[in-house]
Amino acid sequence: MARNDRRRPLKIVTGVSGSPKVYAAAIDPGNSTLTDLLTTAELAEQHRFDALFAADLLSFGSQGAIGAQEPLIVLSALSAVTEHLGLIATVTTTFHHPYNLARLFGTLDHISNGRAAWNAVTSSVGEENYGDAELPSPEERYARAAESIEVVNALFDSWGPDALTPDGRGGAVLDATRVRPIDYAGQHFTVRGPLNIPPLPQRRPVQFQAGQSDGGVELGARYAEVVFTSLSTLDDALSYAKRIRTRAAELGRPDGLPLIFGSLHATYGATESEALRLVREREEATDFEAGRRTLADMLGGAVDLSELPLDKPIPERLLPEVASVHRRRGRVEIFNGYARSGKTLRELIIAAKDTGHWAAAGTPEQLADAIEERYTAGVLDLIGLGGLDDPRTRDFLLNGLLPELRTRGIVGRDYLGATFRDNLELPPLPPPHSGIASAAS
Repeated sequence: MARNDRRRPLKIVTGVSGSPKVYAAAIDPGNSTLTDLLTTAELAEQHRFDALFAADLLSFGSQGAIGAQEPLIVLSALSAVTEHLGLIATVTTTFHHPYNLARLFGTLDHISNGRAAWNAVTSSVGEENYGDAELPSPEERYARAAESIEVVNALFDSWGPDALTPDGRGGAVLDATRVRPIDYAGQHFTVRGPLNIPPLPQRRPVQFQAGQSDGGVELGARYAEVVFTSLSTLDDALSYAKRIRTRAAELGRPDGLPLIFGSLHATYGATESEALRLVREREEATDFEAGRRTLADMLGGAVDLSELPLDKPIPERLLPEVASVHRRRGRVEIFNGYARSGKTLRELIIAAKDTGHWAAAGTPEQLADAIEERYTAGVLDLIGLGGLDDPRTRDFLLNGLLPELRTRGIVGRDYLGATFRDNLELPPLPPPHSGIASAAS
């Protein structure tokens, strides 16, 4: 395959996971001690990974987990033993107030010297723990998310340039005329401002967003600098990239935004046959009764699969209309499509083990081919690769896949700037204060 000459190198995102095949690039502190996490963060920086990504779960149940600890606190601890790694925390807009979000992410950006990133999600579970009778519709959740991001950005921009200047004695002088309220009054929030912490090293943390439904694409096109996706095929990735970048261009976003972040669920082998054997063994070990529940969740949670035969397709009459589903609509779209293509229930349950994410198996060279294909096609700017917490996959990753990607010129060999924003080579932010009036209108 031809080598790639794109100027922006592919960025590598990782973490540790108690279950790498369930969430390949996630930090799962419930299954690791702090010592394990610190060691993994140090190892990631030593090998010039670009960022750590922390997912989050808000309930106990089919999608929840024992020990789903708070990502911002964990990443704050990891910031103390790293200097360059970006720190991407997943935090919901549905159950948090934007003023608190601005203070939390602003503080992480300060203590990490400019490495914070916010992966904004709208949540598909957890309302029972926050006082709501039922989860708001996706449309309502995305409207609240848009307002949250508007408020948070306005708060970050409420401090103008040179609001703080050095006093020559180790302190600073405040020019209060350069700090302004945002006076935001919207449908969901009323926030006077300004933010009560000083200007951030990055001015704003890098804005990630996860969501592939129509509402998620609109939110990502409008606000995200990076979108997190779970696209299992190249055709899906091409379609999604065209869709979201066309909409971003219509909204006047800078060319090339948002960047696309895909997570690869990789199965490594010293040979292709070994990798395929590991895939087969994993499939043979599937708990199909538990898998019925997982698949039902991927289909919106209201489909009863308990009595259906494993080796026949799900009857179409049982499949939900995507627009009627309030939970995980992006996943419902993916698995509805799989089900309507004629896949058997057995095949769908096996596919649900990767929750619709991109999965590939092979030698490091073969996996590099798969990555290069998407990178060359322009649908992969950041990639999530798990395995640093597993000695076997760690060796394949550090001594096989990464050297191969670097030999091909796809992945850089060192950090490019002082902040995460610099390292991602993102375009400049708009001038401070430029968004406050429109946000409040």
